[in-house]
Amino acid sequence: MSFIHRESHRSDRIGWLRAAVLGANDGTISIASLVIGVAAAGAPHGSILLTGVAGLVAGAMSMAAGEYVSVQSQADTEEADIVREKRELEEDPEHELEELTAIYVSRGLDQPLARQVAVSLMSKDALGAHARDELGITETLRARPIQAAFSSAISFVAGAVIPVVAALLAPSALVAEITSATALVTLVALGGTAAYAGGASLLKGAMRVAFWGTLAMGLTAGVGKLFGAVL
Repeated sequence: MSFIHRESHRSDRIGWLRAAVLGANDGTISIASLVIGVAAAGAPHGSILLTGVAGLVAGAMSMAAGEYVSVQSQADTEEADIVREKRELEEDPEHELEELTAIYVSRGLDQPLARQVAVSLMSKDALGAHARDELGITETLRARPIQAAFSSAISFVAGAVIPVVAALLAPSALVAEITSATALVTLVALGGTAAYAGGASLLKGAMRVAFWGTLAMGLTAGVGKLFGAVL
């Protein structure tokens, strides 16, 4: 009787998880801080809401553009390395075979076995073998700029909507307090969820995000009060 052994790994989540968590955290923290700072300055309710919505739109576009440019640079580098590796395989396949063999020897195989493995892999997919084992480029972790940009923008909006809605529904005199509490609860949930998805401690993940969110909101509230008093 045979058993099928299935393993669940989280490495395939790294790309989209990073962009999604970064976007949602940034959306909640930045827009909540913006709303709280303007509210602390004594702005009217309508101005606070306008500021929050404008920040949401601007932040989503900024996140998408920044993530796209960053990940596209990585993709360009990967593509250039693959093109160079392809050319080297065409021009000097024997040297590339020795190079791959040396990599496997450094990982613990003896010389004859390492060469046998290298020959076997190169006979099936030489470029794929070198991309994976020499360059460290795999399909799972390959840079995907459009996916990263879209995920960042959507997740930023998802995180930013929460403080905007909280400010919309809160009484004018309690906008800062209610937005702060709502954002803090959201950040704890986001931090815990991200930690769980990545296989880390829920408590550490939640507290880490909550700490930086509280610091950001506290600082902007102080700045808002300071400039509100001056104006």
